[in-house]
Amino acid sequence: MANVTINFIEQIIKKDLEEGANNGRIQTRFPPEPNGYLHIGHAKAICMDFGIAKKYGGTCNLRFDDTNPVKEDVEYVDSIQEDIKWLGFQWNNIYYASDYFEKLFELAKRFIREGKAYVDEQSAETIAQQKGTPTIPGTNSPFRDRPVEENLDLFERMNKGEFEDGSMVLRAKIDMAHSNMHFRDPIMYRIITTHPHHKTGTKWKVYPMYDFAHGQSDYFEGVTHSLCTLEFEVHRPLYDYFLDQFAGADYRPKQREFNRLNITYTVMSKRKMLALVKEGLVRGWDDPRMPTICGLRRRGYTPESIRNFIDKIGYTKYEALNDVSLLESAVREDLKPKAARVCAIMDPIKLVIDNYEGNGEMVTIENNPDTPESGSREVRFGREVWIERGDFRKEADKDFYRLSPGGREVRLKGAYIIQAIGIDENGVVHATYDHNSKSGTEGGNRKVKSTINWVECGSAVDAEVRMYDRLFTEENPSAYEGDFREILNPQSETVINGAKVEACLGKAKAGDKFQFLKVGYFNTDYDTTEGKPVFNLTVTLKGK
Repeated sequence: MANVTINFIEQIIKKDLEEGANNGRIQTRFPPEPNGYLHIGHAKAICMDFGIAKKYGGTCNLRFDDTNPVKEDVEYVDSIQEDIKWLGFQWNNIYYASDYFEKLFELAKRFIREGKAYVDEQSAETIAQQKGTPTIPGTNSPFRDRPVEENLDLFERMNKGEFEDGSMVLRAKIDMAHSNMHFRDPIMYRIITTHPHHKTGTKWKVYPMYDFAHGQSDYFEGVTHSLCTLEFEVHRPLYDYFLDQFAGADYRPKQREFNRLNITYTVMSKRKMLALVKEGLVRGWDDPRMPTICGLRRRGYTPESIRNFIDKIGYTKYEALNDVSLLESAVREDLKPKAARVCAIMDPIKLVIDNYEGNGEMVTIENNPDTPESGSREVRFGREVWIERGDFRKEADKDFYRLSPGGREVRLKGAYIIQAIGIDENGVVHATYDHNSKSGTEGGNRKVKSTINWVECGSAVDAEVRMYDRLFTEENPSAYEGDFREILNPQSETVINGAKVEACLGKAKAGDKFQFLKVGYFNTDYDTTEGKPVFNLTVTLKGK
């Protein structure tokens, strides 16, 4: 049997299991802060956290890092759960950092009693200035040696709401000359009285900082492997330090880091995405141009394509900028055998077959030649059809193989071979057809150099089609030094009204996916109403 390559995180897991660490137990967690919508960068972490637990017989919990009531909202809690389930994962339990507020508060008081924490009354600006630099030691706070009983009293009163926001903080008492800036008496708690918490209301007036809450929450919860992205690597020594102050030797969570997901022509900054939404530069958090999970879902990306993309790029210890074309290729591969292939005319011009008689007929067209089991459908054909304006030229050179006067034949897909006569003063193209050339019949085997798409005029449905391109013009917008709004692509969304589509698309439901022949893959938008479908371009048939 061939050796299966595993990533470095899995190598760590495998080694820990072999050594019997934490009694051979595997428990991970996905810990989003409910202050915004998940984006594709989070999808990478989700695949890691849930994937590791599933592969190694462990559990993965969803834990909301709800330690800042100023930015958090139940709306985000609900959307995060929806996105995780849509990606194909299910948590074992749901927890909140706020579930541990009581334990964290008592642990903070233990730190105070042991002389490892103190209340500082300096401003945030002064504290920052006293931190020093990586090469210059910091300066001790004048409150650093405040008596233990006074610190305990002040901390309790901070939580009773006796002091204004920002007037005091609780700091860990470590080492203001430490080479790791995170050890220079980091803030453990701050006062927040102006915003009620989405779960605990006004019970708490002090809230723990991430560095104090995260590792301890992992410990209280039983997490064995706290997996996060590389920007938290410098926080790991402090993560371990806090645990060293109270945790026993029989069980210890282990933080390990992997590279975050960066994609060309995309920003992952919540601040920038929030600006796009608030300033109306996009349709909302679920705009199909946004890298949010809900935006990708609305655009027509599938959970499988996102997971396959993440598997393909892998996990390393090095930051990289991944080409968006890899993501686009993943969705093409997933949709190619799944999506029904239909005719949709984006820029319609009417074609009349002058020698066609009768009231029309039905022709049979395969739903997807790559998936024969998907069957076929009956499509109405008649004397008048819509074709693409670009498929006809009044005058054409020898390299143009589509419709033009002069005896050249083309096939209307799934129907008949026709020849163009010309175009009249009303802009209507006229043609004749060979009635013995119907596809699927003996005469339908005759070969021509070109096949063009069409939709019968009487049954055609008017549709709105939203064509999408990359949101930014710069390959790496995150590195752009100016205002990121300057590099927004003005052609990132183009709306086509009056496209003509097959009758079956008039019944399309939100989320239904199709391949528009010769155009690309499309997803039915939830703006669709009865008789007026709206389609979003998911991805073109070929990459740039």
